[in-house]
Parts: sequence; structure tokens; C-alpha cells
Amino acid sequence: MDTTAKAHWDQVYGNRDEAELTWFEEMPEISASLISAYAKPDAHVIDIGAGASRLVDLLITRGYQRLHCLDLSQAGLDVSRARLGDKAQSVDWIVADVTRWTPDPGLYALWHDRAAFHFLTDPDQRAAYVAVMAAALQIGGHAVIMSFALDGPERCSGLPVQRYDPATLAAMLDAQAPGAFALVASQMHAHHTPSANTQAFQISVFRRVG
Repeated sequence: MDTTAKAHWDQVYGNRDEAELTWFEEMPEISASLISAYAKPDAHVIDIGAGASRLVDLLITRGYQRLHCLDLSQAGLDVSRARLGDKAQSVDWIVADVTRWTPDPGLYALWHDRAAFHFLTDPDQRAAYVAVMAAALQIGGHAVIMSFALDGPERCSGLPVQRYDPATLAAMLDAQAPGAFALVASQMHAHHTPSANTQAFQISVFRRVG
């Protein structure tokens, strides 16, 4: 595990209230709707970079039974666990660096990542991430990847990011795992932060095809 990155994110979650984080969403409806469109409630769904996100709460209320939340930061996941109370026992909480994580092969029907992948600015990290995602997803499963768009911020939480549009993201995945993923849907999104700033996001959905 990258202890420097882990310490950074533990500090971010430890020093700020959940609702003060720039990526905070009271109701992560776009993510939940996309998950509902591509995965049934009894499917295994994993949220990469879950942190303190309220997505897990929303999915539980909509009947999802096999939820997995992965984050580098124990502190971030602890916020969600405390908020959920007894409901947290039904969730698989994974503290790991996704680029070094070994998933159960083909277990997941849906891989969701809102604003974690774009922090991987090193090509080797991106290659490792794609390899893990390919291993984790079942054939026919889907990956929802949200990142800053080409006109989005260049940094977040003091760190540089890699920006994408759906075409460049699809090309990057294909370069790392040729023929493994097909782009099936995309959209742009303007996220409004708690401090009333606007961040441009791209949202891409890929199908695991081979």
C-alpha cells in the first residue's frame, strides 16, 4: 500500500467534515441511476474510492444486497460505516490501494468509480488499475468511470489529476487492455461543490467484452 497516499487521504477525511469535501453529494443520484440501469439489486457492485460517499446509503435503500466499498483511506470508510450504523454490517469494506488489490476474479457485475481514477497520473498506476478492473469484472459486466473532463480542474485536494473525455478514456483503456472494454454510454456533468464552484466531469460507461 502507498503509505504516503494513504496518509494524505486519511488527513483529508480526518480534517474536514463530510459535507465540506469538494466532491460531496447529498444525493448521488447520477451514480445510483447508472448502477440501477446496468446492475440488478442482487448483483455484486463495487464502489472504488468510496470514502465517505453517500452512494452506499442510497443503494441500500434501493435494495442492493451485495455492496463492496473500497478506499485507500480507513478514515474515509469509517465515516460511512458510522453514518450507516447497523446497516454497515451488510457491506464489504475494503481498505486497499486499488492498483495493488487482488479481487475475486469475475465477481463483480458493476465497477463504479467517481473521481478516483483521475488521480492516477503515472502510466504504470493506470495500467495496474485497468488490469485489476478487467480481472474483477465478469464478462458482460459494466464499469462506470467518472473523472474531471478536459475543461475540468487540473488539481484536487492538493494533488494533480489526469483529465479525460469519453474518447480519450476509451482509448487509454483499450491501450492497456486491448479489446476488453467497449464504450456503451457517456455524458457530461457539471458538479457544484459545497463552496459553490462548478467542476466539469465526464461520465463513461464501459462493458467488459473480452
